[in-house]
Amino acid sequence: MRIVVFKCPKTFEITTNSSKSNIDLGKNLVVCVCNSTYCDDVESVGDLRPGQAVEYYSDQSGSRLEKSNLRQSNQDSGVSSSVLLTIDLRTTYQKMLGFGGAFTDSAGINLRTLPTSMQDSILEGYYGSSGLQYTIGRVPMASTDFSTREYGYADTPGDFALANFSLTMEDYQYKVGSYFIPWMKTNGHMKGGGKLRGEEGGEYYKTWANYFVRYFKIATGIEYHRNGIDFWGTTIQNEPTSGLNPDYGWQTMYLSAAMERDFVKNLLGPALKSSPYAKDLAVMINDDQRYNLPEWADTILNDTEAANYIAGIAIHWYEDLEVPASVLTTTHNRHPDYFMLATEACNGYLPLQGKPILGDWARAETYINDIVADVSNWVAGWMDWNLCLDMQGGPNWVKNFVDSPIIVDASKQEYYKQPMWYALGHFR
Repeated sequence: MRIVVFKCPKTFEITTNSSKSNIDLGKNLVVCVCNSTYCDDVESVGDLRPGQAVEYYSDQSGSRLEKSNLRQSNQDSGVSSSVLLTIDLRTTYQKMLGFGGAFTDSAGINLRTLPTSMQDSILEGYYGSSGLQYTIGRVPMASTDFSTREYGYADTPGDFALANFSLTMEDYQYKVGSYFIPWMKTNGHMKGGGKLRGEEGGEYYKTWANYFVRYFKIATGIEYHRNGIDFWGTTIQNEPTSGLNPDYGWQTMYLSAAMERDFVKNLLGPALKSSPYAKDLAVMINDDQRYNLPEWADTILNDTEAANYIAGIAIHWYEDLEVPASVLTTTHNRHPDYFMLATEACNGYLPLQGKPILGDWARAETYINDIVADVSNWVAGWMDWNLCLDMQGGPNWVKNFVDSPIIVDASKQEYYKQPMWYALGHFR
């Protein structure tokens, strides 16, 4: 394979000097390389006067967020155009919550394979003023498939009082949508389909509600709070409909819309509101695919008691090609007082797609298309999945390897900023 290396993100002169920071892998597959001595950043907009504008440009051949200053001109440019943009300041839409990604165990593991300065560089690139300016971070409650093992926080069977509840090594070393504990689930395992044991509203359901409260109480006493990070919101259950599949490949637990409604109305909502550590959390329903909407929202939000505990509707992207974005507008029109937030997306999740593909431009386009469709239909924010993964697309304990905007090569002590990273930068 021909490898051409040149500096990113400016206009490039082709060279074979490997100390430079952009690699052309052929077939228009271009990644930007960061190491301990160099990483590109995003030039700020700066101060604009009336009649001035700034353009950021990326393309398949290797341009990445290149800044150009534009000025209004009264002279005929000689360029004809049939496009006329009109901005009506009197018409407003949703207030944006922003963009973000997930602090999975895998993301934390990959960060810790790099020197501290490079760890800081990745996080600054996502959340800093010279990066993507993310405003949201997603923290899984206990393990996901993007962990090296299954674990919960109260794994002692029969511990309904949660006397043995404790966070794990992963919470202190690496990293909220919720996962669960196997002894409370009908199949006895985190993996595979099943729901909470017992009758709805019974002992298992009460313990599960208290599990949330205990988590947020302890989380305020660990590094999150000490470093000025407090939780803003929580979803009730990650992809609850996947729990219908008895052979589901990793952690899942089933809730129907009616079950979620009754759980939040009778147990979870009151438990969170009574806790000084969780009373202000923005609680989100669904946290699943578009195909649940608008019916899922109708079932819960048309119940006044349940709706009192809800702030928003969380959505995943994995079936977006099958379900039109118009269902989001339908949902908004029926429930305009509740925000919608896209909480998970990644490329490479389907069989035969390939997992990480370094420099793949088409995957950047899928992100852009999905974000535009969501935001054009009242979605107030969009979150990527893993902040970074290794060259294989993991680690992942069930080998469900996928792609990420940042891929870490620990053996070379460098990381690669994919076109997806720069695509997200166009929404900063």
